[in-house]
Amino acid sequence: MAHFLTGIFFGIVLIKAEVISWFRIQEMFRFQSFHMYGIIGSAVVVGAISVFIIRKFNIRSLSGQPINPRRKPVLKVGNLAGGFIFGLGWAFTGACPGPIYALIGSGVFVFIVVLISAYIGTFVYAILRNKLPH
Repeated sequence: MAHFLTGIFFGIVLIKAEVISWFRIQEMFRFQSFHMYGIIGSAVVVGAISVFIIRKFNIRSLSGQPINPRRKPVLKVGNLAGGFIFGLGWAFTGACPGPIYALIGSGVFVFIVVLISAYIGTFVYAILRNKLPH
């Protein structure tokens, strides 16, 4: 229940910060506003500081397991193809796929199609994963 309530709270924050706004995303891609770049940049800084603190103080999870963020290999073909597909999804939907649930929860019900498409894409990736370049 705590995770569910945290998710609802985070969705409300996304809506109030206008992170899910198609207009804000369009402004970002047209270099007309700093709003989204500021939010994305803040998230990167918070993430970097968090990983630094986790490593520096050897912080463990609530269950006592060590937290070991690992570097992922850079796969030129995979990263380019994945980035292209991800960007294509942004272009088709007009919004970041991250807050799909927040968009649906705020009444943008057309994003149910996006949610179904995201699930289909996940299943297709699971099927093709071993056949893709490593």
